[in-house]
Amino acid sequence: MNKFLITTALIFGFVALGYSQQLVYTPKNPNFGGADFNYSWLLSSAQAQNKFKVEEDDPFAQQTQLEQIQEDLNSSVLREISNSFLDSQLGDGLRPGVFNVGSLVLDVFETRNGLVINILDTNNGDQTQIIVPN
Repeated sequence: MNKFLITTALIFGFVALGYSQQLVYTPKNPNFGGADFNYSWLLSSAQAQNKFKVEEDDPFAQQTQLEQIQEDLNSSVLREISNSFLDSQLGDGLRPGVFNVGSLVLDVFETRNGLVINILDTNNGDQTQIIVPN
């Protein structure tokens, strides 16, 4: 009886080895080698779990005529201010210094690379830098 159990166990063991196969991991995320078809499923799943809702302005929303006029007037005034500023400064070349133009602070200085103009909007903290090469 003991030999029969050992023989049966060995036979089933060899049969099980014959039917076994190698396990292969396949990622689901397409960024890590998964199928491209999983992208939309992963994105919709992530958006469904997102608890933070960001209200974005619709980039295709049409402005009203009043908003268009206001934007045009603002850009015209800023253009005139910048033109008059540059005309007054460029009479004998742009001079280094700090200048206030409305809510904008212009910091002009010279470096090895050329003339640098830092522009800071004091209303919202946005800033940009313009470098005029030598």
